[in-house]
Amino acid sequence: MAFTTGGGSGPMADINVTPLVDVMLVLLIIFMITMPLLSHKIQIDLPQPTPPPPVAPPPPPEPIRLAVQANGQLFWNDEPITEDALRAQLRVTAQKDPQPELDIKPDRTTKYQLVASVMADAKNAGMIKIGFVSPASDQ
Repeated sequence: MAFTTGGGSGPMADINVTPLVDVMLVLLIIFMITMPLLSHKIQIDLPQPTPPPPVAPPPPPEPIRLAVQANGQLFWNDEPITEDALRAQLRVTAQKDPQPELDIKPDRTTKYQLVASVMADAKNAGMIKIGFVSPASDQ
């Protein structure tokens, strides 16, 4: 097989592809640069979910005021009560949900043994919230 080097007398039938490739590459670069500029952002306001209103916690129960006097007399919310009735009332109150707070208010001259006995009765009945009210808070 013999190749001619173009020294022939006839017209040349080959196309010069190099300028065509150059033009295509330039057009490709131009399109790559201009395409992101042609895209438009569309603002859409989507509906937002509304959160449910917060549920208010139930109000706490009224605290129970238990007064312990120096002579050993007990008062449940300003009503006189015996020690046996106190134990029964504490067991009933301990079963409530939510459990009310037991505020023990001893007199200034009440012996510690009386207050400790009342606290032990409350704990044995299942009372969890036990507080103290100082006798000076009335004045």
